[in-house]
Amino acid sequence: MRAIACGGRGVTPAGVPCHLACRRYRLPFLHPARTAHGVWEEREGLLVRLENEEGRVGFGEVAPIPWFGTETLAEAEDALVRLEGAVEPARLDGVPERLGCVRFALAAARAGAAPAPAAASRLAVAALLPAGRAALAAADRAVAAGWVAFKWKVGAGDAADEQALLDDLLARLPGHAKLRLDANGAWNRRLAARWLARCADRPIEFVEQPCFAEPAATEAERRRTDDALRGLADDHPTPIALDESVAGLAGLRAWLERGWRGVVVIKPALVGAGADLEALLGSFRADVVFSSALETAVGRRAALRTAFRLAGAAPRALGFGVTPLFRETRVDGPAAQPFLSPADVEQMNPEAAWTALT
Repeated sequence: MRAIACGGRGVTPAGVPCHLACRRYRLPFLHPARTAHGVWEEREGLLVRLENEEGRVGFGEVAPIPWFGTETLAEAEDALVRLEGAVEPARLDGVPERLGCVRFALAAARAGAAPAPAAASRLAVAALLPAGRAALAAADRAVAAGWVAFKWKVGAGDAADEQALLDDLLARLPGHAKLRLDANGAWNRRLAARWLARCADRPIEFVEQPCFAEPAATEAERRRTDDALRGLADDHPTPIALDESVAGLAGLRAWLERGWRGVVVIKPALVGAGADLEALLGSFRADVVFSSALETAVGRRAALRTAFRLAGAAPRALGFGVTPLFRETRVDGPAAQPFLSPADVEQMNPEAAWTALT
């Protein structure tokens, strides 16, 4: 774990002087995350703390994922350091939209100790199953613990082996369970079509991000990938969900404006301020799944507040079945559970995570 401090005198939205500080962290995962992007062994990010003269404190987290197309950690840190000194509210609001992770953190910190907004009373959570054969034993444990929704990482191994495992996995789940597959953009259009054909007569909730053009891809490559996603959605009955493609607010807006009829997986920690997201979703009828960006308890609490506030009348299971995440338990949220309530969210203590980095 590593921490840095930076700070300055600023103001809250009400114009009250405040102190801004941030700490950088590097936290090993308890179990490395294996996806089509490779093995992810540690999380890096920044925690933000705002305190005004009256002692009101708020916390936020910057948890970028650059290979999703977010800002880098260095860009985020530079933006926060530039806020040192007399920070007027307009400067906090003026952080560019492309720095969505920074906007998310500052909005959460500025919310401070304000009461949680009105929210849905209880939401299901999807258990995250590891890639490969390890998913079978993990599914057995999750079913025994009462989980009803599941997400399996695919695209990280041989496709034939994974497709053979799919039926074994489905056989372990109760009939009312929902299983979603997450490819993290690992497939080309032909392989994605084979998977979707296999899923057509099986109880798969959706297939998440079958194809993806990395941020470094050319404009032509991005257009081909986007065309492939739209074509796959039109050609197959199993719904397709976008995740990496809609990581930032601009990408989400672009897909919704194009009339995307599939699912969108929204990681609040990557998209930006909750108010920005709420305004965008208010303009479209989107089929949304709210999901974790593998953040600490600081970011997770803020992200879940957003998810509960914006959940529709018939929400899909949350993608927050990821804890325990870190070897350092003081920065983690509570153990993942099949259902979450707003009370569970408010029990998370962001100050404990901040203190753990001291």
